[in-house]
Amino acid sequence: MSSLPGHEVLRYTAFSADPAGGNPAGVVLDASTLDDAAMLAVAAELGYSESAFLTAPDGRGRHTVRYFSPKAEVPFCGHATVAAAIALAERDGPGDLVFSTAAGTVPVTVTREGDELRATLTSVEPHTTDVPADDLAEALAALDWPAADLDPALPPRIAYAGARHLVLAAASRERLADLSYDFARLEALMHRLDLTTLQLVWRESATVFHVRDPFPVGGVVEDPATGAAAAAFGAYARELGLVPAETVLTLHQGADMGRPGTLTVALHAGDARVRVSGTGTRIG
Repeated sequence: MSSLPGHEVLRYTAFSADPAGGNPAGVVLDASTLDDAAMLAVAAELGYSESAFLTAPDGRGRHTVRYFSPKAEVPFCGHATVAAAIALAERDGPGDLVFSTAAGTVPVTVTREGDELRATLTSVEPHTTDVPADDLAEALAALDWPAADLDPALPPRIAYAGARHLVLAAASRERLADLSYDFARLEALMHRLDLTTLQLVWRESATVFHVRDPFPVGGVVEDPATGAAAAAFGAYARELGLVPAETVLTLHQGADMGRPGTLTVALHAGDARVRVSGTGTRIG
């Protein structure tokens, strides 16, 4: 790219082995000489929901990682973490990595399964909080979702596992599929509540969910596969007792955008952290 002479900007998709699926991310494996403005410019030029910039490798699998959307830096991004880990594994081989992020330390393990690489990230300590009634009403108004279209079995919460996401559950797949929202209105609310995305979900079965993530604060209408939100949702599901303490969830995302991807969320009894895994591949 012309904006980064001397630096290679890689393009990977995460949570799919198909370059046309999942969520694309930019990856710069050596961004140690780039300042904030340069990183933001790269992210904006790429136009992906996020890009990862790695600095300060220590030679033992530890990297400092920063994440930028086209509009701003974000504290943590799951799909760009997966993309960056797979890019490192292609260069150096599979194994264990440690990413130092603004949200905290995120271990990542990359394994090879046949011809595919799979990355598993372990989130920072998660938590959930209630949503004030007036903020919930504003979110629904921005989405143009009647409150009656929510699933009462999955109550609204703000969930965190490195970034904050408002979890709203649709009562039907049709409701989830019909997404046309007020970009500016939702963006304003999300800035006020310090939200990264909305995690819109529909429960297909006990362990299978379909999700969508509006991301106006990042400058894109929708994120195709959202690892940070998947981790936050895993914490949400466990804290509310919706799933067993030891379970594996499957999240399908991106199909409504024509970029299907699959996120695997693992919860372990006795460990509050959430593990999110998926495949990935280079684009082009």
